Amino acid sequence: MRMLVVEDEHRIANSIKKGLEQESYAVDVAYNGEDGYDFASTEEYDVIILDLMLPGMDGIDITKELRKEKIHTPILILTAKGQIQDKVKGLDSGADDYLTKPFSFEELLARIRALVRRPKVTVDETLAVSDLTLNSKSFEVKRAGKLIELSNKEFSLLEYLMKNKSRIMTKDQIISHVWDYDADILPNTVEVYIRNLRNKIDLPFNNKKEMIKTVRGFGFKIE
Repeated sequence: MRMLVVEDEHRIANSIKKGLEQESYAVDVAYNGEDGYDFASTEEYDVIILDLMLPGMDGIDITKELRKEKIHTPILILTAKGQIQDKVKGLDSGADDYLTKPFSFEELLARIRALVRRPKVTVDETLAVSDLTLNSKSFEVKRAGKLIELSNKEFSLLEYLMKNKSRIMTKDQIISHVWDYDADILPNTVEVYIRNLRNKIDLPFNNKKEMIKTVRGFGFKIE
């Protein structure tokens, strides 16, 4: 999953980025409101973590503009302004949650997980395609009951494909969702990771149907 952190205090922003990356998220960071708005309005994210008091464009204005443009990415406001009226203002502007500084990183993670689950019909954290399962909390992947070890990026790629099962995902869609904006992606990077997944998901189960498929000229899908 891919996150955007918009925070003008570099130490806090970089600390959040490091912590989220350790949890296998791809993370982009913007240090002012204008850059944050540009990222949020042009890139695809699962959650936006947004400070209120930002240079250039504040968090309330960013939230209002995104909602006005029908961009419904979940927004978690993260700020030192903890008065009730501040929370009400932030939530009424279109934000989905509000966390005041100082905060526990464990609570931040829990709130992110809740926001990611919110659009779903169920809060089940396990994705399933046929006999392949993926648990987004425990990071366990199994096929036919057998545990499969994946790297962080392999896990993120598989999760993205499984969330979009039977849909063709282009290379650009995969790169924009699995890797952060500044990542140095070579032209064949996606193919390399797809091949790695096939070697772990399909190859050891040669008595079963191949699940990860290449659609020539279009992209990849899982079914």
